[in-house]
Amino acid sequence: MRVITGSARGRRLITLEGEDIRPTTDKVKEAVFSSIQFEIEGRSVLDLFAGSGSLGIEALSRGAKKAVFCDLSRQAVGVINKNLENTRLDSFSTVINTDGISYLRTTREKFDIIFMDPPYRKQLIDKAMQYAHDVMNSGGVIVCESAYDEILPEKCGDFTAVKEAKYGKTKVTYYRAEANA
Repeated sequence: MRVITGSARGRRLITLEGEDIRPTTDKVKEAVFSSIQFEIEGRSVLDLFAGSGSLGIEALSRGAKKAVFCDLSRQAVGVINKNLENTRLDSFSTVINTDGISYLRTTREKFDIIFMDPPYRKQLIDKAMQYAHDVMNSGGVIVCESAYDEILPEKCGDFTAVKEAKYGKTKVTYYRAEANA
């Protein structure tokens, strides 16, 4: 896995090992960033259920002003910190070792982009979406990665699913506020 473009282009990212680990493929990452390419520069990003941090790191590499990485796993937090150091993007980042849903419920920060890539088939996106819309700036986008056959909520707060794309066993769903859809 690598950073596709921007200031950290070509840098390799390390990932966690294990059967339940499923890093976002370069193909999916390229498609996601192609879809939101003009919405990244100068924006605040939340990489929820961050894993290796590849989505937030890609956003920083492409000009996001800051990123918060949130993961419950201590091992994941260690990997994210190493990847941020390797890409020299650590000064634009905050890494938090906590449950993503708890973070959404308690943070006072606001974001322009939220990436959610939780473990598949655990209804974590449904739970997180109950709070995600409260931490979004107007005009923002929530990008959710799930199993291709997972049914996600159509609407959550002011946010509505506006686009869905499938890539093999992965589905990416984009949510926008109704006024911006």
